[in-house]
Amino acid sequence: MQRRQFLLSGALAAGGAMLSARLAFARTAASRSRLVLIIMRGALDGLAAVPPYGDGDYAALRREFALRAPGEAGAALPLNGFFGLHPSLVFLQQCYAARELTVFHALASPYRERSHFDGQDVLENGTAHPHAVQSGWLNRALASLPAGAARESGVALGQNVPLVMRGSAEVTSWSPSKLNALDDDTLTRLADLYAADPLLARRLADGMAANALAAEEGGEAMGGTTPAGNAAAANARYAELVRAAAAFLKTADGPNVAVFDTSGWDTHANEGGAQGQLAGRLAALDQALATFKGELGPAWTDTAVLLITEFGRTAAINGTRGTDHGTATAAFLLGGAVAGGRVIADWPGLAPRNLYQGRDLAPTLDLRAVLKGLLADHLQVPARTLAESVFPDSAAARPLRDLLKA
Repeated sequence: MQRRQFLLSGALAAGGAMLSARLAFARTAASRSRLVLIIMRGALDGLAAVPPYGDGDYAALRREFALRAPGEAGAALPLNGFFGLHPSLVFLQQCYAARELTVFHALASPYRERSHFDGQDVLENGTAHPHAVQSGWLNRALASLPAGAARESGVALGQNVPLVMRGSAEVTSWSPSKLNALDDDTLTRLADLYAADPLLARRLADGMAANALAAEEGGEAMGGTTPAGNAAAANARYAELVRAAAAFLKTADGPNVAVFDTSGWDTHANEGGAQGQLAGRLAALDQALATFKGELGPAWTDTAVLLITEFGRTAAINGTRGTDHGTATAAFLLGGAVAGGRVIADWPGLAPRNLYQGRDLAPTLDLRAVLKGLLADHLQVPARTLAESVFPDSAAARPLRDLLKA
């Protein structure tokens, strides 16, 4: 494996979130190309969702949670002989086989710290710094399209419009009939707030670890439910959301762009391997994406779905059988419009000398390069607009082109 080799042979992975979800839509009249952006809040473990089982240092870092090469029980699903998919991602592997999936690995936004607050802000604001602007890159991209392209620029599913869709392009909102009783994203934000206080941070970490362990063992603690119960609840929430999303997007004069916001990816304790906490969340989203494709019908042909997260997780498992906040991770692109069947990665390797700050998968691909290429080719956002207003000061992140079918 050469460090600068582009790995071609596709995948999509991403995970099912357990708790809150918001969905924002916007219309463009230029075409019926449909773009769905899924934000996975909490920092998805890219090394678990897309395991590099061909890297000789992977198994030692992940210990009992390392996924084996395809062909064995509980092993990774096959991609290209070096990377695989988590075994929970059955639908996504089917999409890969249909050449409708591309996975990006060793990818990161410009953010290099480990705060959920700031990492998510950079992910959505489109700059290199947290809180640099009060609008989102997707809203700015939509605002740049020809005036009068739609009667209504957007609609958001959820109580709030996420930052990525805030700005001069007008959006409205729609809420699901049932609100979630618990939001894991709130717990991860509390962890950031408590980080400077050793006692509070320790107490919160202990409580979250106990809750996760109880759920993994099938009991209930601190209001937790069994993994089966969590999965069923997640599937029900997702079903309502994706069906609403499909109804909007497949309508002849409906919106063209959607942002689906999920949480629950902060796996500090008892993350699991082929089975466990993360596996259940990945399975929930995998099933939701399958439902979305079925509900969308023929409109799937013109659709691209991009899944991104604020940062990755540590290369090694921690003392509570989970992973801590890291740097590079994986992102995923699927849909009928996608030129899939590829893994695109400038793989840095997992040897100790190659880890970022001695602990994380090193970033080698800028997320903004993916976003620029997708917006240019799918929504026809002008290159100058992308460079100057959508992603300011991003000249080094050259658009990654040919992500979509001709």
